[in-house]
Amino acid sequence: MAKYGEGDKRWIVEERPDGANVHNWHWAETDCLPWSKTFFTKSLSDLTILDCQGILSIKTKKVEKVDGEAYVNVRKGKIIPGYEISLSLSWEGEAKDGEGKTLLKAEGNLEIPYISDENADEDPEVKVTTKDEGPIGKALKEAMLANGKPLVLEKVSDFVKAMAKGGPVKDELEAKKSAPKNTTTTTSNSNSAAMSKEKVGVEKEAKKEVKKEGKKGFKTITMSEKFNCRAKDMYEILMDENRWKGFSQSNARISKEVGGQFSIFDGSVTGINLELEEGKLIAQRWRFGSWSDGIDSTVRLVFNEPEPGVTVIKLTHSDVPEEDRYGNATVVENTERGWRDLIFNKIRAVFGFGI
Repeated sequence: MAKYGEGDKRWIVEERPDGANVHNWHWAETDCLPWSKTFFTKSLSDLTILDCQGILSIKTKKVEKVDGEAYVNVRKGKIIPGYEISLSLSWEGEAKDGEGKTLLKAEGNLEIPYISDENADEDPEVKVTTKDEGPIGKALKEAMLANGKPLVLEKVSDFVKAMAKGGPVKDELEAKKSAPKNTTTTTSNSNSAAMSKEKVGVEKEAKKEVKKEGKKGFKTITMSEKFNCRAKDMYEILMDENRWKGFSQSNARISKEVGGQFSIFDGSVTGINLELEEGKLIAQRWRFGSWSDGIDSTVRLVFNEPEPGVTVIKLTHSDVPEEDRYGNATVVENTERGWRDLIFNKIRAVFGFGI
């Protein structure tokens, strides 16, 4: 992921003099950190956590800070959220005896050190502290952890879903979708259409053409990548877990047998080997942890060596869902980018196979 504010220059089109973003062709990025602060402040401030008939009562006070970065990229109508933030809020609790006499009033903090789009399918870590470590203070702390954590995580889940829909630009995007299309045909529009068709024709002849097609709700990604190495070298890298760990900088477990299982990118991707032919073919069943239950995709990597020392890999990744279990409509784009930037380009950089 590119750092916020920098982006990847290969995929960002320079601004036009008139400021227009035609068809949202290039990235339209919106800073969502102020919106995120407002979202959590409204949803987590003065929130009743526990009210046990006057014996124990706990509530949040206010959100103390929301730090980090949060943004939404929109390209060609696709929403691509990104965020890495930390959250801290204060809470207060009171313990009373059976007669309603106050035994202790305590204050503390609840902290979520890391909320990230990359871990949107996992519950983030929640830390609860109290300023009073006595027996009653600890009881209030445990009650806050047991009862407050689920409520806070529910609000975090709401945030993840809201960001997937565009966050602060949701209303603007929905307005664009519902706006009537201009059907007036002009000479200028005709010329623009002709130029667009010509551009598409040129792009189709590019070496790294990426196609996305398939049944409704699913897409197929195809890529053709060239490497300065022998086909058997590329095959060994993709099937060796130690080399995977090397270029991906993440944990990997890979079986080299047909029917064997694999786990890569710290378990984010799992699957089974379907067909293996050394130096020629890798066919696997792939599944991402963020996908809905029961959904698997199929990966086929065909190795060709048109001349000694030059290998061309043709990737076909079929049945990729358009959305994950959280409604993020960026699965295809993220998967395509992952193959290109996190696998193929990393292999070129680490092993010196670039062309």
